[in-house]
Amino acid sequence: MTTLLHIDASVRGGESSLSRRLSQAFIDQWLVREPEAVVIARDVGRDPPPFVTEAWIAAAFTAPDKRRPDQQQELRLSDELIAELDRADVIVIGTPMYNYGMPSALKSWFDKVIRIGKTFSFDLARGDFPLQPVMGGKTLVVLSSRGEFGFGPGGVRESMNHLETHIFTCAHYLGVEESHLIAVDYQEFGDDRHRQSLADALAAIPVLVDQCLGIDRPGQAAAE
Repeated sequence: MTTLLHIDASVRGGESSLSRRLSQAFIDQWLVREPEAVVIARDVGRDPPPFVTEAWIAAAFTAPDKRRPDQQQELRLSDELIAELDRADVIVIGTPMYNYGMPSALKSWFDKVIRIGKTFSFDLARGDFPLQPVMGGKTLVVLSSRGEFGFGPGGVRESMNHLETHIFTCAHYLGVEESHLIAVDYQEFGDDRHRQSLADALAAIPVLVDQCLGIDRPGQAAAE
């Protein structure tokens, strides 16, 4: 039985949020194929984690057996978010691109779950790679919406894409070993290119769900 951690980061709700539409479509398609799957929902767009503070950093870098009660309370939400992450086999993130990067709420979520002694270890003996993830075996699916276009490899705005590139960099410390992306472009244009991009994204979702579940689709073997 699969456990999916479903994270939405858009401040928009309902049909006005394309990233929410995409992420919900992915969850719905997964549940069609695996009705017994467990979904943990975390809506950081509507309920953003607080930003990291000096007090939070001090608590995180204090040995657990030496933390004061106020420091334990400071880390309570972080502990809760990390517990959700630990349970998850698949992390599903629905997020828009804001100013070429992450929404601040999603960045705050990453800051709360990437934590020394909980999701990564620090060992100077490892030379150039002292930080190592504690968790492993997870799959990440990012479903994003972007107002412009050309953010993919070779695109005219590839160097301006600090959304998925940032997410995939951080994902290493979440125990992610396999990553996937489906994105909608041209949102600010609202033209036929946008409508086609949305249609393509929605059509790609069931294919990706099958891929993640190891389900062969008709004609797949021949195409490969």
